[in-house]
Amino acid sequence: MIVVAFLLAASFAGLFAVRAVRRAVYWSSHRDEVIRPWMSVHYVARSYRVPPHVLYRAINLEPLPRDRRPLREVAREQNRAFEALAAELQNAIAEFRAHPERFPPPPPPHGGPKTP
Repeated sequence: MIVVAFLLAASFAGLFAVRAVRRAVYWSSHRDEVIRPWMSVHYVARSYRVPPHVLYRAINLEPLPRDRRPLREVAREQNRAFEALAAELQNAIAEFRAHPERFPPPPPPHGGPKTP
């Protein structure tokens, strides 16, 4: 019985280790990708190593934790071309990389603790 429990625990640990390695390999080879319509704001933020709130602010959106909408949908909702949206994201990325100190930390999440 102990051997079965050990094998089960080792299997779960192995599964999580494989998932972690796969993610690390994926993101190490997907840095600074060309911004495409299918990407979300969070995907672009991760690819370019920029905080998501910086990109949300650049395209006049409220930062949402689980916003997985593709950029083509965001552009459509804002009645503008995807290329214009992508250009604003690129400008925000360049500005953040040049002067990260100019960008304040993200606002606290809604319903979270408030500072006096």
